[in-house]
Amino acid sequence: MNARVEPQLLSQLSNRHLDALEEEAIFVLREVAGAFERPTLLFSGGKDSLVLLKCAEKAFGAGRIPYPLLMIDTGHNFPEVTDFRDYRAKQLGAELVVRSVEDSMQRGTVRLAHPGESRNVHQSVTLLEAIEEFRFDALIGGARRDEEKARAKERIFSHRDSFGQWQPKAQRPELWTLFNTRIHPGEHFRVFPISNWTELDVWQYIEREQIELPSIYYAHQREVVERKGLLVPVTQLTPPREGEQVVTRTVRFRTVGDITCTCPVASPAANATEVVAETITADVSERGATRMDDKTSDASMEKRKKDGYF
Repeated sequence: MNARVEPQLLSQLSNRHLDALEEEAIFVLREVAGAFERPTLLFSGGKDSLVLLKCAEKAFGAGRIPYPLLMIDTGHNFPEVTDFRDYRAKQLGAELVVRSVEDSMQRGTVRLAHPGESRNVHQSVTLLEAIEEFRFDALIGGARRDEEKARAKERIFSHRDSFGQWQPKAQRPELWTLFNTRIHPGEHFRVFPISNWTELDVWQYIEREQIELPSIYYAHQREVVERKGLLVPVTQLTPPREGEQVVTRTVRFRTVGDITCTCPVASPAANATEVVAETITADVSERGATRMDDKTSDASMEKRKKDGYF
């Protein structure tokens, strides 16, 4: 991520297309508010959900977002992100609903194969339990098509059956921005207003709108080990293995998830403008460069989505 971008090239980079992307996101957010009875906005405190929250503010006005924010907490999230999540929700005066994988474990609906297993995949169970508890009929998320192959073929309005499962071969057409939002009892939709955005679009929007982010999205010093081509952060949950050398590197996170499966990248980028410059030259998607859970197989994300994952 350290490739240099010439200053004149950066100065010529246009962000005029962001107006069209923002307009589409606002249209979708308003469509959800009008078409569904009990929608919610998935809010992790990560950059994509913060961009989505900014669009929601513009769609409805600050302090007037007509649906609650929902967070599925694995209990293994970066504290910088969860602290920022709480701060931003309080700042907006928004209702924040948090449901924990640990609660699902206590109920016996989630069982780990071993204590060190990542809880990331088990979020699906807790999410489906929250949907049943609150009877949500639409969940708005910040997923984008450029992140991963399974997400690339998913519709903006993604239908889920009564088991919370996604059927990629039975997706509804979305012609002329006409969305079929009809559902049977027990079914729901996952809705992705920034589906057509790219990582570069997101960072350009963050730069333009001066959106505040958790500090770990920018350059900081962190102990890491090199493992399978990734920089794995050294934490109590991800200790170094025998023979691995712990080094302190200047890194930032391109995407943020569960500590057990999210890795930073080497980077000196200390602000949004510098991240934009780096992102122009990136040749690997943010998930491909940083997520251990996507490297189990080429179809790992699609399998998780069919089981109810975000």
